[in-house]
Amino acid sequence: MSKSAELADFIRDKAGDQPPEYGLILGSGLGHLSQQVEGVAIPYDQLDGFPHAGVSGHVPQLVIGTLEGRRVAVFGGRAHYYESGRADAMRLPLETLAALGCQKLLLTNAAGSLRTDIAPGGLMLLADHIAFAGNNPLIGEKSDARFVPMTMAHDPEIRAALGQAAQQEDVELPEGVYCWFSGPSFETPAEIRAAQVLGADAVGMSTVPEIILGRFLGLRCAAISVITNMGAGLSDESISHEHTKAMAPLGAAKLEKLLRRFLRDHDRD
Repeated sequence: MSKSAELADFIRDKAGDQPPEYGLILGSGLGHLSQQVEGVAIPYDQLDGFPHAGVSGHVPQLVIGTLEGRRVAVFGGRAHYYESGRADAMRLPLETLAALGCQKLLLTNAAGSLRTDIAPGGLMLLADHIAFAGNNPLIGEKSDARFVPMTMAHDPEIRAALGQAAQQEDVELPEGVYCWFSGPSFETPAEIRAAQVLGADAVGMSTVPEIILGRFLGLRCAAISVITNMGAGLSDESISHEHTKAMAPLGAAKLEKLLRRFLRDHDRD
């Protein structure tokens, strides 16, 4: 039996057999959303091989339960490439999610905006991404499944439903392109200008490896950025991780409203 299958069995013993309809990975400063789920919380240290989410602002636990009447699996934190140099650091958690029978993955992150019309405290729905960090979580995979098409990496149907939920909740949700930098240092003003030339609308240090892994595993994926700052050189604000954590709650309230509406309405028979 594979490691992910063993972990899935362990999780079912604690949380029941019903497959989650949605997996949700929470970004920096957004982990409190997992506390809104009615269900069972399993610390990552009970899930052998799961990351310990060594970044402040993350909550290292998996919560399986119900939110707005939908069965969800919420990851209160993620492992980042910059923590270990491994782009596939979230592979086992996502393999476990797939082994639980989940088919849809929603990701959130804290990001820096490159557009004046997407200000700190706002949200951005990812329409596409640029893997500027230059690594790939499927390096080393031996099967031909590693050649994953990424044309529809950000699921159009889920994006449309998120957009509709945003309209219904009167939450602005512009679409844009997210550019993945490796971190942990923030980008230089020159790198921000380069990202703008490439067509990026926001920058961050996560999410792209998980989208690639999700598509590899057959999950339908969508992602939303909570904008916590403007990119380096685009404002006078001081960029830091503490600033990111302080600003994330401004967008988190909007994100929670949007996600609750989405879960209430999407795919209802």
